[in-house]
Amino acid sequence: MLASEIREMSDDDIRSRIEELERERFNLRFKAATAPLEDPMRVRVIRRDIARLKTVQRERSLGAGK
Repeated sequence: MLASEIREMSDDDIRSRIEELERERFNLRFKAATAPLEDPMRVRVIRRDIARLKTVQRERSLGAGK
């Protein structure tokens, strides 16, 4: 997910996407504890997407993204 794509999303969409990715990351952590993951890089991708989403969310709250 690119930052430019995120900036086009509404605040509610960003919030819901963060929740969705957090849930997926949580589930992957449990799967990783019990068995090897099919795509271990997915955890890294999710973590970075969450960081990008939260960065844009924070920019908007500070008014810096305008």
